[in-house]
Amino acid sequence: MPALIDLVEITKDYGRFRALDRVTLQIHSGITGLLGPNGAGKSTLIKVLLGLVKMTSGRGRLLDFELGRDSREIRAQVGYMPEDDCFLHGMTGIESVQFVAQLSRFPAVEGLRRAHEILDFCGLAQERYRTVETYSTGMRQKLRFAQAIVHDPPVLILDEPTSGLDPEERQVMLNRIRLLAQDQGKAVLLCTHILPDIQSISDAVVILARGQVQVSQSLADLSRPSIPAMELRLLGPSEPFLERLRQQGIAVATPVNGLIILPGTGEALAAAVWKTAQECQVGVRSLTPARNSLEEIFLNAVRGESKNE
Repeated sequence: MPALIDLVEITKDYGRFRALDRVTLQIHSGITGLLGPNGAGKSTLIKVLLGLVKMTSGRGRLLDFELGRDSREIRAQVGYMPEDDCFLHGMTGIESVQFVAQLSRFPAVEGLRRAHEILDFCGLAQERYRTVETYSTGMRQKLRFAQAIVHDPPVLILDEPTSGLDPEERQVMLNRIRLLAQDQGKAVLLCTHILPDIQSISDAVVILARGQVQVSQSLADLSRPSIPAMELRLLGPSEPFLERLRQQGIAVATPVNGLIILPGTGEALAAAVWKTAQECQVGVRSLTPARNSLEEIFLNAVRGESKNE
């Protein structure tokens, strides 16, 4: 399928400082995680996509609209959730969302109906009638998210959507994002520093460093190790179990923090693990395909040790 966002050689200079350096990138449907250290160019990239800053050179497209020329049309098709607060003083939550709906050309009554519907989806109940100044950090996050999706845009750009949320609310927010992408077919660009969030819901990952794309690949391909292996965790003493596996010709490394890496995959290996566990009277807590650590991938990309485009 054609890319929803297609960037070719995008460069953005602020005086002598180059924030984006020949960024070539394609973003497809689903959830794409945007990662990078502070100063990597993530915010500048978002502003270029939204037409809030002019690119120095290059060309790009979002849906059927050209970057730098169709900025108003692009913003109508994008739901943007900024990292920082952007509320009008004295407004209640419901008024804030209704106001954004009206900016998107919904009539006042329809905008109010949409605002209530979206706030129900986002988990703001009676709090919607309070002024935003009285909201907690988590409530403000929900409100910003509601403002981003109230006009039902096909593309979402979410900047740190789970920042400041407790673990339970963070998972609920991720589930909402996953629902919008999978059930409603929205394309989501998720910008965050929380790597587990990216690993749990993203289909693809883009890593920026020093204004350049260091990694742009599907999460499944990134996570797949070069040598297939299984990760095993046991309940009970592991040494007799490991020794029995070695006697069967299965190369087993010394466990690290309780994690046992078994080279290979397939039903034969799994059958050997379960049979040996039964013989040694130990429990199998988990047996899953090994995955590369996103944290290690991120650090390598930031250090300049990896570049996939």
